Amino acid sequence: MSEQQRQSTERDLYRDTWGMNARHSCQVLIVRGYANEVGEAFRSLVPKAVVWLSYGVSSSYVLADAIDKGKKAGEVPSPEAGRSTRMALAVVDTFVWQSLASVAIPGFTINRLCAASLYVLGTMTRWPLNVRKWTTTTLGLLAIPVIVHPIDRSVDFLLDSSLRKLYPSVGKPSTP
Repeated sequence: MSEQQRQSTERDLYRDTWGMNARHSCQVLIVRGYANEVGEAFRSLVPKAVVWLSYGVSSSYVLADAIDKGKKAGEVPSPEAGRSTRMALAVVDTFVWQSLASVAIPGFTINRLCAASLYVLGTMTRWPLNVRKWTTTTLGLLAIPVIVHPIDRSVDFLLDSSLRKLYPSVGKPSTP
């Protein structure tokens, strides 16, 4: 098996999902990536510090993935001259992609979904506040698996249409 074939069949601990029969360590890493969405879903029920902590967890996931992709880019056999460029591009590309696709856009989406649902439930029902908050949290949690793939594809399109056009053709990192 060639090096390229091995890499394409090798699991990416930061990107493979449960639906792909991922290993336990992969599941733990992916849960870290979704931490801020869960934090946003629970925003109406927990102190703000807990929500901010969830962003810290997700940000550590983003940083770990960027470092991992940089290391892997440096391990690819090639002329030494392009190695540092390839590593830097892999780190930057992964960091920007993950920051948008795993933290900023999903966090904002769940935040606005939960805020809107709490508002609508408050104006259209006479449910007690605690019931409205738990309903909002449940809606936010249920939305997470629905929003993940459309956001990922949208961020791919955004980066392919902008930042990735600036990369030198020799050192383009593989798409996350």
